[in-house]
Amino acid sequence: MNTSKKRKVYNALSEIARLHDQVSFGELIRSIRLCDDVSQVELAKILGISKQHLSAIENGKKAVSSARAAKFAGALGYPVDQFVIAAIEDELRSAGIQIHFDLRKAAGA
Repeated sequence: MNTSKKRKVYNALSEIARLHDQVSFGELIRSIRLCDDVSQVELAKILGISKQHLSAIENGKKAVSSARAAKFAGALGYPVDQFVIAAIEDELRSAGIQIHFDLRKAAGA
């Protein structure tokens, strides 16, 4: 992904954080993919996973560990904290634990 697209997506992440208190990891990944106008096949290849696995992540059917979220951030060239926070919040929500991190701060908004 080139630098101009990274800036565009980074701004998209800030906007998502501004509009929504909590963003799932799947929503975060989908927003990046759509803002960069990349297909699921293309993004899956960059992340080293199958299109089906990416689809399951985007639709909240597959969880992503914080370690894997960090690897995805590195593969895409984005700040690790945004990805890890979204992954941790997904895990906490699925466990019924209501702890929220401020994504706006992680997004630099």
